Amino acid sequence: MHAAARATQQLERLRHSVAWAVERVPFHRERLGGRRLAGLGDLATLPFTRKSDLREQYPFGLCAVPQSELARVHASSGTKGKPTVVGYTAGDLDVWREVMARVLVAAGARPGDMLHVAFGYGLFTGGLGFHDGAERVGLTVVPVSSGNTARHHLLLQDFRPAGLCGTPSFVLHVAESLVEQGGDPRALGIRYGLFGAEPWTEGLRAAIERAFGCRAHDVYGLSEIIGPGVAGECHVRAGLHVCDDHFLPEIVDPATGAPLPPGREGELVLTTLTKRAMPMIRYRTGDITALTTEPCACGRTSARIARLKGRADDMLIVKGVNVYPSEVEAALLAVEDLQPHYLLVVDRTTTLAQLHIQVEPAPALLIRCGGYRADHPGLAAVGRQVAERLRAVTGLTIDVTLVAPHTIPRSEGKAVRVIERA
Repeated sequence: MHAAARATQQLERLRHSVAWAVERVPFHRERLGGRRLAGLGDLATLPFTRKSDLREQYPFGLCAVPQSELARVHASSGTKGKPTVVGYTAGDLDVWREVMARVLVAAGARPGDMLHVAFGYGLFTGGLGFHDGAERVGLTVVPVSSGNTARHHLLLQDFRPAGLCGTPSFVLHVAESLVEQGGDPRALGIRYGLFGAEPWTEGLRAAIERAFGCRAHDVYGLSEIIGPGVAGECHVRAGLHVCDDHFLPEIVDPATGAPLPPGREGELVLTTLTKRAMPMIRYRTGDITALTTEPCACGRTSARIARLKGRADDMLIVKGVNVYPSEVEAALLAVEDLQPHYLLVVDRTTTLAQLHIQVEPAPALLIRCGGYRADHPGLAAVGRQVAERLRAVTGLTIDVTLVAPHTIPRSEGKAVRVIERA
């Protein structure tokens, strides 16, 4: 679609979405009533919606339709308080299937392929989002869910799917444990993978591609907007294509909320253009990225976001220095002697916070060292090399410890990379 036609469609849908929210949701009526949108630029004059608003309106205070018209409800885990609840009409679910189908096709999925779904099913949107989108494309879906690694090994080897999707940390664990049992993930015949639900770096992408011998694509979504399918990479992998006929993206300064121009890194803000059950107006995702509206080499003309740097609330402040866990991961995975299994421990029991990193050595390093021994000079040398690399990246002196294999817990869902001691 040409830029002018896209902008016209977006403005028309934006006006309708705001009007619908004002008419049907008291929360939005109080904040948006009487606002006029002469153009897309006027979106920046509207107030933000935050995750805290969903919690305060728990469970259905932000719904624009009665509960009887909801076809499905999803929710967060609620580990930090009340869960955030999202509802879908039958029409919303159809939109979700459509955008997920686009993401799958962009990554290389084709009718008749088999897709192994390793995302969790249930209140989490990952499993069902991929499942329904895959069926829309015409894929054969294997709804394995997360966990039960042995079951994944069995089905992957016996079914030999074309595609694999899941959190990057879990699928890497599946590959690693298969190798330990004498299997070969590269022999599974997987052609493409779609991974998300947690920030992951190019280093982790390379590790997954080495393990499975497939191309790994990034997928982005969040339940407050729709679930997975908000954006995804094409074969060019020069950013994630946003389905911007359904979700209007902005980038704002995380501190001030001021709009930032294309190319500038900031916080992603999304507005739903077609969602009926629970319209979201200027929702602050907390995700740090940049936006471009330049056409992609693949031929698609939708806006693209860069791969996520992390979340604004995941940023660590150590000795006055801002550190994103993804920056640490990128530095670690650039060292061939390390495995992609690590843990950041922030010790705030001292006057100035200290950052300690535990990371597992690669098998090749252990072979050279004759096995694992905590005081082995070869392991210590690699630890010093990594600490120096991290100091160059972050400006901090960081204690790095190479720990024994399998010390770092493996995740069956979203990986826990940071522990804080206060």
